[in-house]
Amino acid sequence: MEDTQPLTDPIITPVQSKNFDLLEKKMPDTTFDFNFLAAMMDKPNLVRNICFLGAMHHGKTTFMDLLVLNTHEKDWKVGKEIRYTDSRQDEQDRGISVKASSMSLVLQDSKDKSYLFHAMDTPGHSNFQDEVIAALALADGVVLVVDVVVGLTQHIERMLKHAFQDNLKVVLVINGLDRLIMELKLPPTDAYHKLRYCIEDINETMEKLYDSAGTEVDERVYFSPLKGNVIFSSALFRMVFTLESYAAIYAETHGFSFDHLILAKCLWGDMYYNAEERKFQKTPPDAEQPRSFVQFVLEPIYKIFAHCLGEEKEDLAQTLAEVGIYLHKRDYELDARALIRKVFQQYFGSGGGLPSFVDMVVRHIPNPKENAAIKVEKLYSGDQEGAVSEDMKKLDTTGYLMLHVVKQYHRPDCNAFDVFGRVLSGTVFRGDRVKILGETYSLDDDEDMAIKEIQNLWILEGRYRVEVSHVPAGNWVLIGGIETCIKKTATITTASNEEEVEIFRPLRFPTTPVIKVAIEPLQPAELPKMVDGLRKIDKAYPLSKTKVEESGEHVLLGTGEVYLDCILHDLRRLYGDLEIKVADPVVEFCETVVETSSLKCFAETPNKKNKIYMVAEPLEKGLGEDIEKGKVSIEWNKRRMSDFFTKNYDWDLLASRSVWAFGPEVNGPNVLVDDCLPSEVNKSLLVQSKDSLVQGFQWATKEGPLCDEKIRSCKFKILNAQMAEDAVLRGGGQIIPTARRVAYSAFLLATPRLMEPVMFSDIECPADCVAAIYNVLSRRRGHVIRDLPKPGSPMYSVHAYLPAMESFGFETDLRTHTSGQAMCQTFFDHWEHVPGDPLDRSILLRPLEPAPAPHLAREFMLKMRRRKGLSEDVSVHKFFDDPMLLELAKQDAELSSYF
Repeated sequence: MEDTQPLTDPIITPVQSKNFDLLEKKMPDTTFDFNFLAAMMDKPNLVRNICFLGAMHHGKTTFMDLLVLNTHEKDWKVGKEIRYTDSRQDEQDRGISVKASSMSLVLQDSKDKSYLFHAMDTPGHSNFQDEVIAALALADGVVLVVDVVVGLTQHIERMLKHAFQDNLKVVLVINGLDRLIMELKLPPTDAYHKLRYCIEDINETMEKLYDSAGTEVDERVYFSPLKGNVIFSSALFRMVFTLESYAAIYAETHGFSFDHLILAKCLWGDMYYNAEERKFQKTPPDAEQPRSFVQFVLEPIYKIFAHCLGEEKEDLAQTLAEVGIYLHKRDYELDARALIRKVFQQYFGSGGGLPSFVDMVVRHIPNPKENAAIKVEKLYSGDQEGAVSEDMKKLDTTGYLMLHVVKQYHRPDCNAFDVFGRVLSGTVFRGDRVKILGETYSLDDDEDMAIKEIQNLWILEGRYRVEVSHVPAGNWVLIGGIETCIKKTATITTASNEEEVEIFRPLRFPTTPVIKVAIEPLQPAELPKMVDGLRKIDKAYPLSKTKVEESGEHVLLGTGEVYLDCILHDLRRLYGDLEIKVADPVVEFCETVVETSSLKCFAETPNKKNKIYMVAEPLEKGLGEDIEKGKVSIEWNKRRMSDFFTKNYDWDLLASRSVWAFGPEVNGPNVLVDDCLPSEVNKSLLVQSKDSLVQGFQWATKEGPLCDEKIRSCKFKILNAQMAEDAVLRGGGQIIPTARRVAYSAFLLATPRLMEPVMFSDIECPADCVAAIYNVLSRRRGHVIRDLPKPGSPMYSVHAYLPAMESFGFETDLRTHTSGQAMCQTFFDHWEHVPGDPLDRSILLRPLEPAPAPHLAREFMLKMRRRKGLSEDVSVHKFFDDPMLLELAKQDAELSSYF
């Protein structure tokens, strides 16, 4: 038989590795045994699932390094940043985290008791909010890391709001103490005020969240060092302490036989130490007396920095010996940063004071068993009283297996993925046959379900994995061999489970992917390869979307320029291994109306046996957003639905009870209302055709008539319907396209407009750069909402709105005009009308000339239609029946000029 294998193909295909991930070549030595770690997973009271949350460069990854340094016995370079959880090469190159990275570590508290921490380091860049949301779905609590110099940012506020809505407990890490000393050069007293202001600012945000939720006053928890839910740190210099741990250092250093907990209560707020009477009091004994926190905490830290930076090594050794710190001779040869790290490591004890962090987390963040009921209520879409829910609420390791998959990580060869999730009940074993339920699975439609066998189970440790045989409820797990049928998130249960299992709710994101680019392979023959790569991108990035336009071009959607840049890099180098051509970036638009339809529109079915009448009008302000956020659901009963609409939006009782659907999805920002009178319409025939009418409405709102973009903030009212008696004559094939067509005609007669996404930009810059920022924004149709100085620092905080269409290259432009001194974080905020009428044919677009503001809507619509391969303008005959056109011609003499 002739050998048909090409000479270019190797007989034995080599194992390929992209060498993109920074992986450990062998299992590292750790301070704990992995068998001990596996055994601790069976003790839920000793487990904590936490997520590190904060803004970019606030120190989350560096703080995670403290946990790694404390548990991994490796020859770490003293003066070098590790960023262990930044395990992708591009993360190291960019200097930011791109992916949420998990580590499971055994840590000791101040009494040397061991706890298992499943900790997730998340990106701080606003483009990667999807990674944060995935991490929050797995966690029982949040460690909020805030840089004391920068303080609270809009990104932190948004993420904190999401954590609050998920009922997650939060502890606070005030990071960057070294910056107050070495960068701002603040005196100790001013540093105290800066720390206090930072905590109070965050508490104000918490108060707003509590007020919006109507939380009782006695149930509100605020941040205070006195409560033990605030920790001070300089992750860069490996220093961590709470008031209690610092008081314990004093008690140990000075050999005092007092209760250090009592001293800790006197180390914050307006407390002063009276040396003569040897007691703490609330009034200063003299005008120059500093507060106790300044005297006992900040001044010693300031002195350590001053001595390490300013003294000769002989004098330094003597000074350090006075406080019980003895270094090796070679340590004095280190550079200043490495030397200070060594000093603090001894001053604060084990791991630079890390046991105090463990104490705080153990005390204030619940274990998986304590938090199980809240987690199930938030995540599970099924019956909260059923057997499956009861097992999850009890965290029963012998009950039904329920596992929530929220993320996927690629293998080193990038050809396959492993799925990452949390076991909520039961125990998952290697070799189990499991049922995998996708996001579209329901008890009525089980198409999105597959049965697979679990091939591998691992505990994910950032740059390496630890294989295990089983993982019980309350823990995180990485699973191999089942990813082929999982797109984004999934629900996993045993294949033999006979109970009615429903899915965990898909992730809800506080942002929307509105930036898009069209792509195509450089070599047309590589199109299948690119399509396969896009499927992998869909798995790897929770909020990415890919779609194919009518013109055949493939479109990628993401949250911002950095997000899309990472996606395109991965497509080229990891998942596609091909060269691609990328079009200029554009944005998603929406279509809406600003008035009620000028006429009652109607359309006949193709068989002329049914007729539907409809009008369109704008939705009340804020209602579309409420629907999207899930504040109202189409699954509610009529009473609950009518209460919502009558109380919040002044709808009359009949209209509020006649809501048929939201669109284009179940939580889409458009409403279909049955406004027919029973005296004029056969309601039973109409209700029998309800599903078809709703499908037509959903189709219409998914692809609007102006340029095939989604419709937004529109209310469609069915005013009348003449339905055939015979069910065959009013089937879906007749009703659905007719309902779509009449929705389009009602929309076009209600003064249609385009809506564009508007980005919120949080800019930080020196005071002398504020004027330049105003100039840059004004050239891009943006405007400043507010600009305020940051207390205790030379920086200004500028908040601005900027149309997404004008945001491309904004950050580069900003840095150019401010000599690199301004930093900004930009993310989607809201939708706004584009100036001008998109259907005004009198507007002539001139090539290579910027269109004036009133012409923008027309320009955007025409260019979008051309890009999608649609006809130049909206065709009236496509959406209006002939009788309707005649009716319009009678009543509107200007019709021809308008369209």
